[in-house]
Amino acid sequence: TRPWFLVLPLMGQPIAIIPTIGVPLMSECYVGKVVRWASPAPEDDGISLLAGQIREAIGPSGTLGVMMGRETSLRAPLADVMALRAMLDGISWTDITGDIQSIRMVKSPREIEKIRHVCSLADDAFAAVPDWVQAGLPLDQLFREFKRDALQRGVDDVSYLVGSAGAGGYRDIIAPPNDRPLANGDILMLDTGCVWDGYFCDFDRNFAIGTPGETAKLAHSRLYDATEAALIALRPGITPQDLF
Repeated sequence: TRPWFLVLPLMGQPIAIIPTIGVPLMSECYVGKVVRWASPAPEDDGISLLAGQIREAIGPSGTLGVMMGRETSLRAPLADVMALRAMLDGISWTDITGDIQSIRMVKSPREIEKIRHVCSLADDAFAAVPDWVQAGLPLDQLFREFKRDALQRGVDDVSYLVGSAGAGGYRDIIAPPNDRPLANGDILMLDTGCVWDGYFCDFDRNFAIGTPGETAKLAHSRLYDATEAALIALRPGITPQDLF
């Protein structure tokens, strides 16, 4: 919850403005300078240091790019953000969410390999579920066992795991797992975001406990056919919208 800041000058290496606890690690990263302070500091939790570095990079006037769009946040309380704007009088702010997200969407071969690796670890954990999950196993215990299995396979953390189970299907997938035992005919869903070396997987699997009902089998068949159609259509140049 402590504020961490990174300034990317128009020229030169990034500048990190961070609490002292992060200095040893940050000093090993690709940064040109690390500016530190002892956090928490309620009266000024790094804001004046941040303003000073921005002024040094931009000057008395200019434009500051800030991520303001969806799936973004500023690592500071709103009051501190307002104080920062006041300190940066004469500097205009502009939204660069689209620019940064476009850059992030293009992965290097090394990044792709990291994502492939963590996905393969999670896929192995999913593939093993039928070997140990059965009717009578409480859902909350299943969650703990799945996390343990994924960790043993080599993921660094199971930072996200949701799911549900119910007769013929399920309605809610974000509530914490309860202690209800799985029953024959249940459809179980697990959705995980495991992480390895800072890169994530994000996908889910559905399982039938015992013998699935006819409605569940029909839904699975149609979903399978739709997935196969998408795989056939998938090629370089196709848009996600077209694929959908």
